[in-house]
Amino acid sequence: MKTPFAILCPLALLLSLALSISSTAAEPERAPVAPVPTELRAHHLEMTSTDSETFVIANGDVILTGTNLRITCDRLEITAVRIGDKTATVGNLEKIKYILAIGMVRIVQGDREATCQRAEVFPRDDKVVLTEDPVIVDHSNGFVAAGEKITLLRGKREVFVDKPRFTAPPVGDLSATAKPKPAAPATNPATPPAAAVPAVTFPRPAR
Repeated sequence: MKTPFAILCPLALLLSLALSISSTAAEPERAPVAPVPTELRAHHLEMTSTDSETFVIANGDVILTGTNLRITCDRLEITAVRIGDKTATVGNLEKIKYILAIGMVRIVQGDREATCQRAEVFPRDDKVVLTEDPVIVDHSNGFVAAGEKITLLRGKREVFVDKPRFTAPPVGDLSATAKPKPAAPATNPATPPAAAVPAVTFPRPAR
């Protein structure tokens, strides 16, 4: 079954929130990424509609790819508001209300990667919740965040972690017993280097 484009674009945009967790510190400017088509692949896809909602379920080796984004999982569920002809077999989608990715979830966006067993996206609240062994890795700086539950709030640049475990690159020894680094020799750039002294040869005395 061909997946409607109306599903794919909002889905790629909303799930990409899961990696919008950069620190409040300013990041170096990144080169723009060329846009690519959004594509959803799975072993099986089902779509059903009520008068008010449309439900999409993709099962088996689910792969969603888009601009600067790749998401894989075992099962993907989407709930969206339905608009248009209510007698149609499948209604048009207006707003995605809820997204659930289950089983071996892996989200990659640029240098950041998130893994877990369950990822929930709440578009109306601009919120993503990662549970069941969630881990987020920033390969650009070696920072790793893990915990029992990780909640990401889009736009507010806020992250909440239950029972956090953080790993960062090593820093120098800051203890009182640490040996100080040897000081570099002082230089005075205002003082010009001494000119080379020319060699002087004296005549050998006569015998």
